[in-house]
Amino acid sequence: QVQLVQSGGGLVQPGGSLRLSCATSGFTLVHYAIGWFCQAPGKEREGVGCISSGDGPTYYVDSVKGRFSISRDNDKNTVYLQMNSLKDEDTAAYYCARSYTCQGSVDYWGQGTQVTVST
Repeated sequence: QVQLVQSGGGLVQPGGSLRLSCATSGFTLVHYAIGWFCQAPGKEREGVGCISSGDGPTYYVDSVKGRFSISRDNDKNTVYLQMNSLKDEDTAAYYCARSYTCQGSVDYWGQGTQVTVST
């Protein structure tokens, strides 16, 4: 069955870095887009970025451009979210999710992982 299992996350000081992993199984990763989303307490879930299937482009919301980077290792069936220069406002639960395209609907979600940026 399709699974997206997340790892990484935790507590980091402002300006620090974290890498989140999204290990996938049950489907051929290269054929799908993987998006990253975040949800802060009391707020709606929102997109952070998305890596397209195949050799397609990667998209980021303006607030993370230049700080976050999404990559994929199709041999390991894993997608990564590298988060640098973290800010307090990046504190949220982060989720990876599968869709056919970055503009399409999500059909499977990872379990989520907490990122807390604080001194």
